[in-house]
Amino acid sequence: MGRNTRKRRTPLATKAIAASAAIALGGGGLIWANFYASAHEENTSHNRTKAAAAQVATIDCPDVGQQLSSVPDRARTEVDGELASLDQQITDAYQRLATTRDAQSRDASFVQNSILGPLKDRRKAIIDRIQLEINRSGGQASDSLDDLAGCTGRPAEQPQTTDGEGQSGQDGQSGQSGQDGQSGDGQQQDDGQNDGDGQQGGAGGQAGNGPVADDFVDITTVQANVAAKPRKSRSASTGTFTTRCGVNENGNHNTDNVIVAPGVTNGAHHLHDYVGNQSNDAFADNDVFAAAGTSCQNQADKSSYYWPVLRVQDGTQDFDQNNAGGGIEGNAGRILKAKQAEIKFVGSPKSKVVAMPKFLRIITGDAKAFTNGTANANAHWSCTGFENKVQLTDKYPICPEGSDVVRTFAFQSCWDGQNVDSANHRTHVAFADASGRCQNGFRAIPQLTMRLVYEVPAPVVQNGQVRNAYAVDGFQEQLHKPITDHDDFINVMDENLMNKVVSCINGGRRCQ
Repeated sequence: MGRNTRKRRTPLATKAIAASAAIALGGGGLIWANFYASAHEENTSHNRTKAAAAQVATIDCPDVGQQLSSVPDRARTEVDGELASLDQQITDAYQRLATTRDAQSRDASFVQNSILGPLKDRRKAIIDRIQLEINRSGGQASDSLDDLAGCTGRPAEQPQTTDGEGQSGQDGQSGQSGQDGQSGDGQQQDDGQNDGDGQQGGAGGQAGNGPVADDFVDITTVQANVAAKPRKSRSASTGTFTTRCGVNENGNHNTDNVIVAPGVTNGAHHLHDYVGNQSNDAFADNDVFAAAGTSCQNQADKSSYYWPVLRVQDGTQDFDQNNAGGGIEGNAGRILKAKQAEIKFVGSPKSKVVAMPKFLRIITGDAKAFTNGTANANAHWSCTGFENKVQLTDKYPICPEGSDVVRTFAFQSCWDGQNVDSANHRTHVAFADASGRCQNGFRAIPQLTMRLVYEVPAPVVQNGQVRNAYAVDGFQEQLHKPITDHDDFINVMDENLMNKVVSCINGGRRCQ
């Protein structure tokens, strides 16, 4: 595609926050209303001012990239780079939020005047550049993008879904109710410090930015919520194709994301596991992918399958504790390698499937779902032995003894028939409707499904706190919420193999 041709970009002013400072300042992330309360406070009005300032848990910025419906090809490289700069600005602002808690407690206007106001001005400058790039490349940028410059401070509210109330969790839909609400994250807790052995304090999480006790649920207490799958028609494609690519035994990791931030180092701000294609980084293009090695048993499958790592926050650190995208950006703890990574392509309940184009890119789920809302969320968490009964979206499961944590992903299964990517990396593919049909002229393609199984030490929730929490890596302002789980795919199968996949699925066979 030739999109990754500009000079190497590096994170803008990435700040290394020392662990001692993080502990002394409450670590960042969630700060509860009682954090700065003292037995020596002299007047209740001042206490209320402190409590109001302390309630700002994170920074909520409109997602500019999701609002870009059309970007000329000539402008894609520069626009992607500017979008990555917006992400870096949010990272820098969140780190400032996390390390100025004392100033916030003394001045109720500090967050607005010293963090959010300057952030708006910096975002406006980048949005202006995005509009200019689109317009001078022959496109027409919407004036409404200007409205996306401002960000807000928000408390730790969890986007509400219908967990435990009947969502399917298996049909490839996100299963979200689309409602935002309070989930109880804001319950009063202790002083926000970490005792060094995985104990989660008031700020939540080993790095002070989540998760908190309310992000976990004992799966044995959740009512069954998996609905029946759509009924198959006579035209259904009922076969499957399984590709075996390992569990990242090679330790192939980076914090790039070539789909959303090509050419930008640390564009994801969190660490990925990679299986399949072994040359995926920010600077890989289609020629690099085609020439790469693969971890898949079938060497004709050079597709790239990648997802954010899962960590257990037990007080230990991993190799990236002092790296951008790792410990420096709030992704702390010991990385867990999956026991199993099952990658399977399935058919449509209503039609035959057509071949995916080579280099098709698909993102499923939303790494920013905590602040963006649930429109693109597609997280599914469960435990072995419970997968056909319970699927969770906004909770991490606590599994009973002998049961493992399971992350599953059902990717979009409908394609527009023309594009391998789109301006917002979403509109060229879609989910089927509730009956399993593709709409708006989209065509059914083999649906990628993934199942990742992990042996996770069970967290312990007691007195409103969680010890030895686990969490998916993410943008630090997303507070490691389970709803932010996501998965990425770039199709690099050769033509013969893709034709075999289609033939197996349409013919009702089980192939690998």
